[in-house]
Amino acid sequence: MSRTQRVGLVVAAVVVAVVAFVIASPGGDDEGGNAAQTTPPAETDGQTNTESPAPPAPVVERIQIRGGKVVGGPPEIQTKKGDTVVIVVSADASDEIHLHGYDIEKEVQPGQAVRFQFTANLEGEFEIESHNAEDAGRDPLVGTLIVEPR
Repeated sequence: MSRTQRVGLVVAAVVVAVVAFVIASPGGDDEGGNAAQTTPPAETDGQTNTESPAPPAPVVERIQIRGGKVVGGPPEIQTKKGDTVVIVVSADASDEIHLHGYDIEKEVQPGQAVRFQFTANLEGEFEIESHNAEDAGRDPLVGTLIVEPR
């Protein structure tokens, strides 16, 4: 084999290798292929917006106890795990209100509402009960908190 034939063979091998590399390489085609496409972050005034949207303001659930009974009946308070929960309880008599599962107890006095505010980090159904009603042999249920997965 002459020197010219060897050089030609090497050049042909390089051309075949380059063509094979271009064909096998992902991306760069307009067809989409299997290449992952990403969307650049939104920009505002030339700056990248990396902040996530603000969480919604917590809904305030109100429970009113009159004559030892919940006005309108015990509510079912529904929320998602990770949300901030705000429950305001008022009563016409002194009472102790207990949120089971979260083990939060608050004393309520006539004319002075108490505020339960916490992050719903436990999933499930949790009873809110009146200790006075329970001690008096009445139904202690004041409400039910239902925390669903996000």
